[in-house]
Amino acid sequence: MATINDIANKLGVSKSTVSKGLNNATDISDEMKRKILETAVELGYTNKRLLKKEQKICILIENMDYKTPNQFGHDIILGFKQMAELEGWTVDIVPLTKEFQRSTPYGVFMIQQGYQASFILGFSLLDPWMQEFRSARIPTVLYDNYVKSNPRIASVGCDSQEGFDLAVRHLIQLGHRKIGLISGPLDSYILKARYQAYLNAMEKYGLEVNNDYIGLGYYIAESTRTYLPKLVEKGVTAILFSHDIRAISALTECEDREIKVPKDLSIIGFDDLPMTAYTIPPLTTIRQDRIALGKCGYYAMSCLLNNVPIGSILLRAPLVVRESTGPAPERA
Repeated sequence: MATINDIANKLGVSKSTVSKGLNNATDISDEMKRKILETAVELGYTNKRLLKKEQKICILIENMDYKTPNQFGHDIILGFKQMAELEGWTVDIVPLTKEFQRSTPYGVFMIQQGYQASFILGFSLLDPWMQEFRSARIPTVLYDNYVKSNPRIASVGCDSQEGFDLAVRHLIQLGHRKIGLISGPLDSYILKARYQAYLNAMEKYGLEVNNDYIGLGYYIAESTRTYLPKLVEKGVTAILFSHDIRAISALTECEDREIKVPKDLSIIGFDDLPMTAYTIPPLTTIRQDRIALGKCGYYAMSCLLNNVPIGSILLRAPLVVRESTGPAPERA
């Protein structure tokens, strides 16, 4: 582990100057503080003074509701804290923006706050810190993201391939052959993974992969209105969705267009949000165990903190069959 002396030697300054920079003293320049912090990150320095005060880890979250009970972020955090706090950790929940990431490097933030490790929720591939994770020295666990070749970074999530395999097989058993996909844009690791899982499942079961059966759009309601009728016109009899919210939007769109679900069109979501059991009709979906995901996040972090270079943990992704899927219509 790097020391204050290592930082001082690299910068050619005194140890007292380094100590002042690490502790945000007012009698050195902001430029020198920045150099000291950036060098500390580069060398893998840990601020032992802060660590002695409190054993702290953090959950850094963006684009995810974490305050409302039973919502995705809330339940993942609950599972994480159930394990972490049992072992004596203080867990801080820190909401982030891309603007903050651009202004403050990840490693600098972690050293300044005295965090020993972090669990990252809700990041896309466009987040500035995603680039920093490639060389980060701080134990970091990513949910639904993946960074190659860094033994200090681990990933947790659900097995998208297993989930889509089960969904496509279920639809085949119901007589469907033209199966489509509606997803968000491929600017996140998980949406890319689910897109590829769809392609792999279609090829595995010998079904036609056709770009006309796929719709990718950012805005949920707008992309549903655009792509759902197009896919139906192409003869698609079942559609997989990258998330439950998109699938629920499709149920509304079908009702507006007098498309009967599942008589005319079968629909499958991904996540098994609490509301999916109460939609009309109840939604067939691929389940993510949110509490278990949080627990896996802490388990992966514990491995990294104990110098076990774990790569990724994927939970099973069972298919929950409800009433939004049924036999393929005659036109199939």
